Amino acid sequence: MDANELRAMQAPIKEKYKSDAGSAMITLKAKGTLDDTSIACKVETGRALAVAGLHPATGGSGMELCSGDMLLEALVACAGVTVKAVATALEIPLKSGKVSAEGDLDFRGTLGVAKDAPVGFAQIRLRFDLDTDAPQEKLDQLLKLTERYCVVYQTIKSGPQVDVTMART
Repeated sequence: MDANELRAMQAPIKEKYKSDAGSAMITLKAKGTLDDTSIACKVETGRALAVAGLHPATGGSGMELCSGDMLLEALVACAGVTVKAVATALEIPLKSGKVSAEGDLDFRGTLGVAKDAPVGFAQIRLRFDLDTDAPQEKLDQLLKLTERYCVVYQTIKSGPQVDVTMART
């Protein structure tokens, strides 16, 4: 896909959102079912069933997906799609590229071993390794716009309001 094809594909969508802002507000959903026999949750991904469980650092077997890994994978996926779309729109040729993310966790927090240890990632590092001949100023623009338009990155960075409820079924 080139920049013109991308613009042509997105033009009617952008026009609709400009004329009807409400149509741009979409609720994405995720569902999971608690496993009956082990400490795991079966998550419907839309393409397959992912089974999330405890990380080995918290007593898990390592056979299930760690939700922390899944968060980083979602960041990599979103950032990868975004950098490719922005590069296409800006006509920055990419011969190839890799996206990686890593995050630091102190498992004392999630296990309740140390009250001063945070629960969650203390730091996340996102890295792009791109094979391109584009000048540095174009790469700087590419990174800036990728950060701006990557949904998962912006969600993690901005920390949206999250409401939690619990109900009996």
